[in-house]
Amino acid sequence: MAQPFVLPDFYVPHPARLNPHLEEARRHTTGWARRTGMLEGSGIWEESDLQAHDYALLCAYTHPDCDAEALSLVTDWYVWVFFFDDHFLEVFKRSQDRAGGKAYLDRLPAFMPLDDGAGVPEPRNPVEAGLKDLWARTVPSMSAAWRARFAEATEHLLNESMWELSNINEGRIANPVEYVEMRRKVGGAPWSAGLVEYAARAEVPASVAASRPLRVLRDTFSDGVHLRNDLFSYQREVEDEGENSNGVLVLETFLGCTTQEAAEAVNDLLTSRVQQFEATALTEVPALCAERGLSPAECAAVAAYAKGLQDWQSGGHEWHLRSGRYMNEGLDTGPAPLPGVLGTSALDIRNLLGRPAAARLRSHTHRPRPVGPSPLPEFRLPFPLSLSPHLERARAASVAWAGRMGLLADIWDENKLRGFDFALCSAGLDPDATPEELELSAEWLTWGTYGDDYYPVVYGRSRDLPGAKAATERMKQCMTLEDPEAGAALAVSPMERSLADLWARTAGPMAPPARSAFRRAVAVMLDSWLWELHNQALHRVPDPVDYIEMRRCTFGSELTMFLARLRHEGELPARLFASGPMQSLEHAAMDYACLLNDLFSYRKEIEYEGEIHNAVLVVGTFFDCDHPTAAAMTADLMDARLREFLHVKEHELPVLCEDFGLDGDARAALGAYVGELEDWLAGILNWHRRARRYREEDLGVGAAPWRPGGPTGLGTSAVRALLPERGAGARV
Repeated sequence: MAQPFVLPDFYVPHPARLNPHLEEARRHTTGWARRTGMLEGSGIWEESDLQAHDYALLCAYTHPDCDAEALSLVTDWYVWVFFFDDHFLEVFKRSQDRAGGKAYLDRLPAFMPLDDGAGVPEPRNPVEAGLKDLWARTVPSMSAAWRARFAEATEHLLNESMWELSNINEGRIANPVEYVEMRRKVGGAPWSAGLVEYAARAEVPASVAASRPLRVLRDTFSDGVHLRNDLFSYQREVEDEGENSNGVLVLETFLGCTTQEAAEAVNDLLTSRVQQFEATALTEVPALCAERGLSPAECAAVAAYAKGLQDWQSGGHEWHLRSGRYMNEGLDTGPAPLPGVLGTSALDIRNLLGRPAAARLRSHTHRPRPVGPSPLPEFRLPFPLSLSPHLERARAASVAWAGRMGLLADIWDENKLRGFDFALCSAGLDPDATPEELELSAEWLTWGTYGDDYYPVVYGRSRDLPGAKAATERMKQCMTLEDPEAGAALAVSPMERSLADLWARTAGPMAPPARSAFRRAVAVMLDSWLWELHNQALHRVPDPVDYIEMRRCTFGSELTMFLARLRHEGELPARLFASGPMQSLEHAAMDYACLLNDLFSYRKEIEYEGEIHNAVLVVGTFFDCDHPTAAAMTADLMDARLREFLHVKEHELPVLCEDFGLDGDARAALGAYVGELEDWLAGILNWHRRARRYREEDLGVGAAPWRPGGPTGLGTSAVRALLPERGAGARV
């Protein structure tokens, strides 16, 4: 069968190496697969299939430095996960048996007990038998924290197969953002990252495991693994198996382009994610270790973990070139590297020049430029707008509050704040709020937007990252947990005083668990502002995946949605909000609002503020296209996220209600929450259309666009707060 496209030139910056215990792992895993029932008689594999796939070669490439025992165990894990994938395909995907597939998956977590000595059920099939054996052999050498992380990653890998099955049943192809998020779970690379910790004897310290740098390492590793696999497996998955979950197919559908063009775009995104991995490993991870005060042994473990992920990327690529499982005919693989000897894939000069180098250059060489009026697309939002009857009261109260807090003394004045009209936004976001709730909402929006304007002016242009970090930590200290009112005594600056006031009034009535969760939501937004400053200091237009995910944080989406969830505390199970469909619903709504904002604010940010954090710019930089094309693609993505929201609401939430056994009251509460998300979207669109923030007359058209300059050096950062309005650097 002819290949559907020519495989592109891959960016593989690190050489692959081969573990010297390869043959021992091959012998061991063949016997293990037979003992667990995965070979003859399984109806899935024969020994010839296992030999052709050669998972021992995969693990010898991806874990080149571990000993023979660890390599054999890791190889068994990969045999198990690939067998599961093929078994689930044959038994449930081909027959589209969703009920049977769910029952099958629901049993598997029982074979991964977190407590030593806990009993497990009697296995009924090779997948259960293999998991029982592997778990017992692996967990004794790992901590309880690792066990919990790895069990969760394994459950995600297994359970998100239901998402793929549902899409196959409906003939639905995901949008690009949805696909990347879901592929991380169903594709299993976070699971592979857990095995890197085991094989490299480099367990990540629990104190930093959830930090952004380590999360980015894991996510970029995951995306790189999956996107590479999508290129090699397109023919088998799409043409043979009828799969809809393949990145080439996703972009081919979304962009309306040829399969070859989609393959090149997937490879460009793969390159971007690998380069993001490199940047994070070399800049953010060492700083994290220093800031958290990790011991030398902990720092060494983190470094070994990063190296292990790097080895996996290179080794995985080498295996894809050689495995009989994938589309790789005609590729010049050269001889396999000898054990312990460097491979040749990373020596290709195209890794240093060509498309990868051009993409990296574009991301660091954007310059502010006149862009002129930026036409807006048609916003096909089907949700009606409702406004609170308490709008006028909230307008007056929120402006007066900002004056009392000192927020109108530097980058803002009262006239500007009245034009921003955050009370109008709150009145649409929450039309059923009490007068007090509406005032509080408008004041949170005022504080968040002020901070988002303030950080680029005061800390961004002067590259004062230490000052920004210190200010951020002070604000976090103002959000005291035991006594929410105690933070006022710690507040000094206007931002701190206003946050302490909002914190006391909002968190005071909350139960302690909700208060802790709310504090995390605010802290996430604060930390995202530091991420923007870091990019600004490097003059780096963000990677598109990283941008979309971080934009939700800079926009304050989690903060506002958390308050909506809080209303339904006790009415809905907490784990419901962690489910795949609910995460998809919320993320789709967040992204629609963020992309909408980027379309409205493009000229303001690019021409008048010298910003680099805008989806239109990110898309244009990544695809190397002009502004109209990038704006149209951004609008298309926005519409795709809206369609996903509606799809989840109409098709996935009813199934979720059944899966969770929700009664009538709980279903009504879930429906009310979805309605609040619809109000949230309608209110945001209405505010963008009416606020005095994005129109030409608001931008000072005729004045000179933003240019670098002004006072610099020690002691001058505060002067920047008094620069003209067009330098405000606002993000919403």
